[in-house]
Amino acid sequence: MSLTKLSGKLSGNMAFEMDLNGHKLITDGAPEIGGQGLGYRPKTLLLAGLIGCTGIDVMMITRKMQIEFEDVNIEVETDTTEEDPKVYKYIKMVYRFKGKNLPFDKIKRAVDLSMEKYCGVSAMLSKAAPITYEILIEE
Repeated sequence: MSLTKLSGKLSGNMAFEMDLNGHKLITDGAPEIGGQGLGYRPKTLLLAGLIGCTGIDVMMITRKMQIEFEDVNIEVETDTTEEDPKVYKYIKMVYRFKGKNLPFDKIKRAVDLSMEKYCGVSAMLSKAAPITYEILIEE
């Protein structure tokens, strides 16, 4: 078991400041609801966590496969419901790999393993919204 504990301290009208393993993180509400734009929106951080989680997985797996890239980019698109609580309707991910002679089958295997087996953020979010993904390779 890996216990996680975190706390946030009010540091503005709606802003909360957190220390995550020595890294400062601030969340805040949008100005139209009374926030001051001092930090990230909490739901957006869920998507950033998804990119980080699957990105780390994919890099670990592809390095074991000895695949070298010039660049990797992961994009996320989503839309929220109109009614409260406003939740994501879907999450669409696009993995972009850049490099010469990249093996699509191995890269697909790495992404599939991340999304279907290893990424805990994906596992949690997929219980709330369907997640789809595609893989693009650019020379």
